[in-house]
Amino acid sequence: MRKILGGVRRADEQFTMIRPGDKVAVGLSGGKDSMLLLYALKLYQKYAKKDYELCAITIDLGFGNYATDVMQRYADELDIPLTIVKTNISEIVFDIRKEKNPCSLCAKMRKGAFYENAQNLHCNKAAFAHHGDDVIQTLLMSLMYEGRMNTFSPKSYMSRRGITLLRPFVFLRESDIISAVRRHDIPIAKNPCPIDFSTKREQAKDIVNYLNSLYPGTADNMLNAIKSTHTYNLWDKDFSEH
Repeated sequence: MRKILGGVRRADEQFTMIRPGDKVAVGLSGGKDSMLLLYALKLYQKYAKKDYELCAITIDLGFGNYATDVMQRYADELDIPLTIVKTNISEIVFDIRKEKNPCSLCAKMRKGAFYENAQNLHCNKAAFAHHGDDVIQTLLMSLMYEGRMNTFSPKSYMSRRGITLLRPFVFLRESDIISAVRRHDIPIAKNPCPIDFSTKREQAKDIVNYLNSLYPGTADNMLNAIKSTHTYNLWDKDFSEH
């Protein structure tokens, strides 16, 4: 876990993520990323010697085959309270609205339920397990589908909720996470979504992997470009004549 905790510490120190007295709600989906994040933040409490509180929130979308018992046992082992929120989001998205591209609405409703429960638990911080590869894929999707240069921030204040969103894994790569999950035998609860692995994000992931196979180091260079905001050269520069 040394590399994982090193990445968390770097993100914490660079973006001032966690302060003593914070109560942090971790979004626990059951996937490898969020399950490892919960464990990492538990260890970070000890090694960083910061007095902060942890809890976890799982949003059950209502598919009926979500292995929430796996997450409950895992949270109990870590001595972290877990709130499992039952919803009918899947019914709304797939049956009532019959969304052709359901991911956007599902994500919006899932986040709404998460933040509402984080507020009820009096959390001032929330943590999601997005990593460096997610940063790259989000930038690529923004370019392809929105025509803009955009990706998510390591730390964002949600003014409507009064909660600061943290992404402590932004300096880590998916390969780092996969390695740590295997090495430490972190349990995983399968995603019950019927379109998992057939999303626009998966397509963006395939594109980045393809480019990386042609030109090794492409993904690293893309992530470094995002980090190095002082080196970019786009059209917001001053083109006025002097």
